[in-house]
Amino acid sequence: MALRPEPTLAAARARIAAVRPAAYASSRNALDGAVSGLSPYITHGFVDLAEVLTGVRERHAIDAQHKFVYELGWRAFFRHVWQHRGEAILHSLHEGPLPEAAYATELPADIREGRTGVPVVDRAVRELYSTGTLHNHARMWLASYMVHLRKLHWRTGADWLYAHLLDGDLASNHLSWQWVAGTGSSKPYLFNADNVERYAPADWHSPGSLVDTSYEALDRTARMPGAVDQYTDHSLPALIEPTLRIEPPAQLGATAPNASAVEGKEVRLVHPWSLGKLPTELPTGTVVIGLFLADFHSAWPWNEGRWQFVGTRMAELTGIRWHGHAAAVGEALKSASRVSCMAEPHLAPWLSQWAECVPGPELFPAVDRRCNSFSQWWRYASCDFK
Repeated sequence: MALRPEPTLAAARARIAAVRPAAYASSRNALDGAVSGLSPYITHGFVDLAEVLTGVRERHAIDAQHKFVYELGWRAFFRHVWQHRGEAILHSLHEGPLPEAAYATELPADIREGRTGVPVVDRAVRELYSTGTLHNHARMWLASYMVHLRKLHWRTGADWLYAHLLDGDLASNHLSWQWVAGTGSSKPYLFNADNVERYAPADWHSPGSLVDTSYEALDRTARMPGAVDQYTDHSLPALIEPTLRIEPPAQLGATAPNASAVEGKEVRLVHPWSLGKLPTELPTGTVVIGLFLADFHSAWPWNEGRWQFVGTRMAELTGIRWHGHAAAVGEALKSASRVSCMAEPHLAPWLSQWAECVPGPELFPAVDRRCNSFSQWWRYASCDFK
């Protein structure tokens, strides 16, 4: 089982140094393959895509068409879709194999407890809860099982997974679920026991289970209303789902917004998606404040592990951490002489009201026209990329 990532910049840089592009390209689909483990650090801004690629290229000669670069591109593409589609990414981009009403919206207890009796599913849930991470292939298997066999609406599954992933990103997570569901792609993603056996260790193999069938049978099931017959395997111990929280744990030291702390001063806001090194050009005396915005977390709670991952790093960067609603944050910041921060779509509805938002470094050139597929976006994004 994977270890929970350490919430330090040193750990992020060590991950970059350990990337082996050739091994990554040949084995990334395998659960025990040479994956980078960088996703939580990229999601929360410990490092950005440009820094990752620069660090890898210092040790390995790879061009723009390398598989590692291509996969970095998927993250940028999902952000591109979010930029152009906005809140639409939280809704089906088009109809999937079945009408929306054919899918349930409540997560079944046997999935939540890791007691479906399908080893690949139960093993994935166990790893998710214990480490806050999950290999991309395992995420696809889990999502496909939930949507196409159990007929669970992709949004229900996406919201649940987002809350427990250390690297949960609304664009990457929710658009990946739409790709699996067939509401953001031309066809549903399906898998079977043979696929699991090829790419996963033995304790994930699922012979004789619901997924031990042909792709033709799975495709027919995906297009037929009604979940397949399923039961809870009571011989398995029920997993306890980590509690979700809408506010930071007390030990992270967050306080209510306080105007007196920033009155007449320059302020740099640090939020959960900007946890890299602070800008060297900050004026002397700048007050650095970590921000947990209640408006966002009320809608998108995190489990304890993610709060600790983010909060530990934020405490290294900031002497003050605020937790409050947008109205209170805005009122407190009125007394500051200047407020700056890194722009971030997760907080876009609020940040621009209070601060000068500086775009983060971009690895790929901006594509102004809306692209609905990765291949279309890649043609434009890679043409000037070296």
